[in-house]
Amino acid sequence: MKFALKTVVASAIMVVAGVSYAQKGETVKIAFMDPLSGPFANVGQNQLKSWQFVADHFSGAKNPAGVKFEVVGFDNKGSPQESLNTLKAAIDQGFRYVTQGNGSGAAAAILDAVEKHNSRNPGKEVVYLNYAAVDPALTNEKCDYWHFRLDADTTMKMEALTSFMKDQPKVKKVYIIGQNYSHGHQVAKYFKEGIARKRPDVQIVGEDLHPIGQVKDFSPYVAKIKQSGADAIVTGNWGQDLTLLVKALGDAGLKIPMYTYYAGVTGTPTALAAAGANEVYVIAYGHANHGGELGQMAAEYKKKFNDDYYTFATYNGINLLGAAMAKAHSTNPVAVAKAMEGLTVKSFAGDVTMRASDHQLQQSMFVTKWQKADKKYPYSVENTGYTFAPIKQMEPYVASTPTSCQMKRPG
Repeated sequence: MKFALKTVVASAIMVVAGVSYAQKGETVKIAFMDPLSGPFANVGQNQLKSWQFVADHFSGAKNPAGVKFEVVGFDNKGSPQESLNTLKAAIDQGFRYVTQGNGSGAAAAILDAVEKHNSRNPGKEVVYLNYAAVDPALTNEKCDYWHFRLDADTTMKMEALTSFMKDQPKVKKVYIIGQNYSHGHQVAKYFKEGIARKRPDVQIVGEDLHPIGQVKDFSPYVAKIKQSGADAIVTGNWGQDLTLLVKALGDAGLKIPMYTYYAGVTGTPTALAAAGANEVYVIAYGHANHGGELGQMAAEYKKKFNDDYYTFATYNGINLLGAAMAKAHSTNPVAVAKAMEGLTVKSFAGDVTMRASDHQLQQSMFVTKWQKADKKYPYSVENTGYTFAPIKQMEPYVASTPTSCQMKRPG
């Protein structure tokens, strides 16, 4: 009996050990779906390279699950409809993990389609990692169990940005300019709400929403900004729409402080340098001058691609997946989604936690300022000789905002 009991216990231990490492050596394929052609192709190409670079960096023994990550690009052209087509193609090809970020309209379409697919196809579930679409609705009224946001949403960014701006006494008259889709509307809405609470003396002297990716000359908008008497600009523009806005501001000689989300995104730093911009701020969950592992990775990325690594959500996304797969002892999306809920991992700026109630990552926020690179902050963004230097770091609780999400969990 004793021998039999010992044999059973030993066998059980071996089974558990086997389960613990059942995923070791597996390849986890992730479908990247963002613009790889059209006006925002330069941004999408950079971010695809970033996902692939980080996936390779953390593959195998470099993640606790021991899996290999592989990221494959699909061109959704920034369109919600094309996103549905690329999602179907990816699922048909066997992808169980998808990631997208450029455009909250595309994000909402993917979120809805993933939910419908998973409810109709048990055993073939898909997990959606959102690395940059920041419409708050995606983790509030539209929240879904299979969607995990790695970026900070607009309520979080504006809570942090307005907390910073309230202490800038020279900011008195603000002009808001943004892209005419959900993201642009949300930036305007939450900036106005936040600044009204914290600095009711600040006036909104103008507000424009322009077609996304279609404006070739922003000089008429800049003329309106100049005429308004604004002493600061707030914009959520990204890609070509921010690059061309910066160019128009430079051509007009209008050098007033600009508060942005995405001034560090491909093409814009070069435009800032050419325009002689001197006071540009960014609110984000990272910056160009991190040291440690992330700093080394940025240097390697630049050496390999002669390009900047700025989508740090890729770092957190791959780390979260690896930790969740180790915790779940599985690469199955059902088990991994459950393991990611409430999961905390070490990041480049302290711990980050995937909040279980709405699947919104809780993380530190930074305000950075455009300046000449120096000994303290040496990273030359886009080889311009300038950099985004951190001037304020905020702990996760500062930017954390409540959620209205009523999460429906499977089973």
